[in-house]
Amino acid sequence: MAYGYADYVKEFIVESEDALIGKLQSGVASTGVGTPENEQFEAWRTEIQLLKRQFTEQEFGNWFIILEYEIPRRSRRPDLILLSETTIYVVELKIHAERYDAASRKQSKDYALDLRDFHAGSHGRRIVPILCATGAAQSDYPVDFRIASGVSEVVRSNGYDLTQWLRRSEQETLPDNNPFQPIDPGAWLSSSYRPTLDIIEAARTLYAGHGVREIAHSYAHNLGETVSVLAREIEQARETGGRTICFVTGVPGAGKTLTGLEIVHDLRVNDSDASLAVFLSGNGPLVDVIQRAVVNEQLERQHNVLEPDRVVRTLIQNVHGFLRNHHRAIPPEHIVVFDEAQRAWNHQKVARARGRAGLEVVNASEPQLFLDVMEQVSEWAVIIALVGGGQEIHDGEAGLEEWGRALEGRSVPWRVVAAPEALIGGDSVANHRLFSNEPPTNVRVQEEPLVHLDVVVRSHRAQQWAEWVNLLLNLNLEDARSKFPRTDEFECFVTRGLEMARSWLRQQHDAEPRDRTGLVATSQDLRLRSYGIERSSAFRSGCNFPLWFLADHNDVRSSTTLEIAASEFECQGLELDWVGLCWGGDLVPTIDQVNWEYRRFHGADWQDVKVTVNQEYARNRYRVLLTRAGKGMVIWVPPGDLRDTTRDPERYDRVFKALQEAGVPMLDDTFQADDVTS
Repeated sequence: MAYGYADYVKEFIVESEDALIGKLQSGVASTGVGTPENEQFEAWRTEIQLLKRQFTEQEFGNWFIILEYEIPRRSRRPDLILLSETTIYVVELKIHAERYDAASRKQSKDYALDLRDFHAGSHGRRIVPILCATGAAQSDYPVDFRIASGVSEVVRSNGYDLTQWLRRSEQETLPDNNPFQPIDPGAWLSSSYRPTLDIIEAARTLYAGHGVREIAHSYAHNLGETVSVLAREIEQARETGGRTICFVTGVPGAGKTLTGLEIVHDLRVNDSDASLAVFLSGNGPLVDVIQRAVVNEQLERQHNVLEPDRVVRTLIQNVHGFLRNHHRAIPPEHIVVFDEAQRAWNHQKVARARGRAGLEVVNASEPQLFLDVMEQVSEWAVIIALVGGGQEIHDGEAGLEEWGRALEGRSVPWRVVAAPEALIGGDSVANHRLFSNEPPTNVRVQEEPLVHLDVVVRSHRAQQWAEWVNLLLNLNLEDARSKFPRTDEFECFVTRGLEMARSWLRQQHDAEPRDRTGLVATSQDLRLRSYGIERSSAFRSGCNFPLWFLADHNDVRSSTTLEIAASEFECQGLELDWVGLCWGGDLVPTIDQVNWEYRRFHGADWQDVKVTVNQEYARNRYRVLLTRAGKGMVIWVPPGDLRDTTRDPERYDRVFKALQEAGVPMLDDTFQADDVTS
């Protein structure tokens, strides 16, 4: 790993200031993360002087000190890391700062959490984040150091009392049965670091030459195993001349899309036939964003506009266009990866779409058409269906069961590989099952647990978040409250002020400018327009959502401007670091909080939604919106207006009450307190 300076404290103490600054300058320059300016040199000199005054060889000489340690692929550097025998101290120094402000405390905590989650040498260790504001008064804010592993609260030090805090921490000894050997500084520095990436970063990284095993973090223990199982099934189909369909299931954010991209990428790199596989999605914005992200990555490396664009658009395509093109023409690909396969269209929607396009109308669902197309491919074929649960959000999306029905009565035998979740109906597939009864006689079913991804990689700090969302949407508010994550792991607040929500999101971006923030909102509440959140499909279709996700924060089209809210259609399958969810009037608890009121705004007023499947779509809209954040979110519930019958305050109050009873704390008091107190 890269760093500016690393040695034992006893060596640091005796080295001259100029020599230390020279080593820091050389070390930081070698990381490629910025070039030191004159102000940085002065800050280093002040830090060195402070630390030399604090440390004595007798007490701290055998500790290990690391200055300007680079967190890989994040372009972030904690000022100081100290390694004792048992504890990792992550110190952020704010020279002359007079307050222990919220943004700096969050920055310190984030560094510690990154090490805990992604750095192998820190796994299971005790990590203590320390914020040193050298111009602040001494703080007596209590910190409990009695943890064997994990991250403590942030210590607030003015720098001059740093060693007092270190002594206090070390006095809280680890349990006698502590299984860890003393920290080896050399091994710690050379430990692997594997950060989780959102799907945009992941696509860029894959096509820059890395694999899923490199970019998956330690929680996602079976991502690589799932890819290996799929590769084995592809090889078996190729060798035996068979036809296989693999159903890859998983909780929201578990890495299904990443797995599919890896398969297509691996085959392109390792197989002589570059057209062997294609990644397909019915999510137009997702396809556009991934295509543009990968092209941008390739252009940075190749400086050739035409070739990367052609290659990427061949490998990543819209599923509906693929089926239209190959309804009569056999595709060159033997392998198709279908992302969000449960959203494939039923036969009615296929007929409507083909009719509007002036094409021959066929009485078949997209799963049936897929099987038809891949049965025509010569010798062998594999379909990899990536299946989420509760993600059907629009009329005509057929669901997992349609794939089971499509497999019935076919003249060509198919081999089905699926996890128990898809066969018996589990939470991750919203209790849907592939076959309502026994599998068809022409289908051989192979049960394979490794094609189920059960660990969230999108939101590494909220392992229980998907479960909480399901409990909320089922209005099991008491159970939801018990599952609500700690706010120092995954921040989530509710507020009645839109500007308050925007201010909070801006604060997150200011603390870490590389983090992506953005607003999301339901497509069905057109009355959000009264607050400046336009929801009409005509407006959204005119927005450039690839730029919304990818543009720099200085670009007014970027999500970080917090002007345009993506709907469930534009953001499904994609992630932001920090999300502002604008709750609409289309999903409101009943007065007794037993059921939901399902509504859609049409014309000049609200209409009740009475069809069961459309009610399910309404809940799924919010399941998508609630699971877009990687680090945290703020939920804005409008105040309503008594003068406007379409914005009934009492209904919005019910939403707010339900969220609070489900454990979501109020932002306003917390945010204001953090903003004004030291």
